[in-house]
Amino acid sequence: MGIEDIDIEQEMDFEQMLNESFENSENSAIVDGVIVGINGDTVLVDVGQKIEGKLSVDEITVNGELLFKVGDTLPIMMMGNRGERPSISYRNVLQRQKFDEFVAKNGEDLEDLTIEGKITEAKKRGGFSVVDKDGLEYFLPAAQSYMKPFGAIGKKIKAKVLKINKNQSSIIISRKKLIEDGKKDKEDKVSTILENNSTLNGIVKKITSYGMFVDLNGIDGLVNYNEISYKGPVNPAAYYKEGDEVSVKVLSYDKDKQHLSLSIKAALPDPWKEIKDELDVGDAITVTVSNFESYGAFVDLGNDIEGLLHISEISWNKNLKNPKDLLTIGDEINVEVIELDVEKRKLRVSLKNLQEKPFTKFVKEYKVGDVVEGKVATITDFGAFVTIGEIDALLHNEEASWDVNTKCKALLKKGDTVTAKIIKIDTDKENVSISIKDTVDSPTADFAKKHAINDIVKAPIKDIKDFGIFVVLENGIDGLVRAEDYGQLNVEELKAGDEIEAVIVNIDTKRNRVRLSAKKVEMLKQRETLKSINDDSGMTLGDILRDQMGQN
Repeated sequence: MGIEDIDIEQEMDFEQMLNESFENSENSAIVDGVIVGINGDTVLVDVGQKIEGKLSVDEITVNGELLFKVGDTLPIMMMGNRGERPSISYRNVLQRQKFDEFVAKNGEDLEDLTIEGKITEAKKRGGFSVVDKDGLEYFLPAAQSYMKPFGAIGKKIKAKVLKINKNQSSIIISRKKLIEDGKKDKEDKVSTILENNSTLNGIVKKITSYGMFVDLNGIDGLVNYNEISYKGPVNPAAYYKEGDEVSVKVLSYDKDKQHLSLSIKAALPDPWKEIKDELDVGDAITVTVSNFESYGAFVDLGNDIEGLLHISEISWNKNLKNPKDLLTIGDEINVEVIELDVEKRKLRVSLKNLQEKPFTKFVKEYKVGDVVEGKVATITDFGAFVTIGEIDALLHNEEASWDVNTKCKALLKKGDTVTAKIIKIDTDKENVSISIKDTVDSPTADFAKKHAINDIVKAPIKDIKDFGIFVVLENGIDGLVRAEDYGQLNVEELKAGDEIEAVIVNIDTKRNRVRLSAKKVEMLKQRETLKSINDDSGMTLGDILRDQMGQN
């Protein structure tokens, strides 16, 4: 038992205690007595004196039942007289029998013998009555108990025998001596262990969440869970069970707390020193997945060393959120060493470095102009990212539709399958850009099939800006007449909805733009007039002019 609730009382005079505890042998004769009456808690016994002696009924009761009845004869110990009435005891007769058996079993030299029993009652003379499993009673003085009286009754204790009186069958015991002798014995053994400083073998006695206790030939030491493996803190129960033999080294001893600290890993070769000259950054090694954390996985090299496989080093897929999505405890994988610091006992590895980059693989399979299919991974304010194979390509808002006012957010949602054309592959930045609108003809492409450069068109005004006038052409296509191409147009008199004439000067099917010129209308009309003169030799210029003036 450990030291608990220690309250060391002032030492008592043991000679005085013995004198009080052990009566003279002449007053301890055993005679036959006859029970003449049992009245409540009192038993009257005739022992051949003028007056009967009295026993407490408890002395002849076991488990609530009387062992004797009126008229029965039983052995009685004479304890002297109280006035004229003899002082008697049946319990002391039993104590003597058990005492004699105790002496016969353990020999004559009983001092320092360790006994174990339960505290049954507190004695008036400053101590406790302790009874062992055989029913033998001992006296534990308060000064020798190393206990506070409160809560002592019912406790099981171990103690050493201090004094005995064979005549009175009395035994005085000391818990204090047992504890202090145990301390000294432990300190002597620990001192020998510390001086030796060698590897020791012990037995796992108890396993807890914070470590395990190891018995070193009667001395218990604690192996903290940090001192079991070079991997760092581990669960002791995953490595050992109670009763296992282990090799340990002593780390320290706290004499005041009697705390012996042990280490299993200190008794083993340091694997970090072993790999110092065997492993280097860039080496590919085979490891086993041993544990998961939210930020990655730990891998076991098989020699009590663990390395960190960060989640960013598991896959080229940037969307990986949980290492368990790709790995399982016990998986054997090939990884590359990307950091090794033997002094700090730090090892980092990469799984993705031994895998082909998704971008490199993509470039091998695709080129600009290819039409591909993918799924929308994320949508942003500026566009969307579409997963094609193992890479994410950017679909910018302006590439989502020929309608410049339509954004990706309005067209798509996460998980949608889209068909798009690769329009750019940046090998330096490893970026890919795609376009949905490039997979279909632009509205201006249809417009170009019906109209050519220098065609004159009439269209209503959509909007007037400082830099030009926007008009609405077929199928809702915008045409722009820049300010420098106004010609004879009086902009101040124009408004939205007014129809104007203009000449097509450019059709950009890639950008879905049509450029117009009002200034060029008069020039083309004059050119047509001159052409008519050249074609009709029967008419003069004056005739044509008069004819046109007449028409006006």
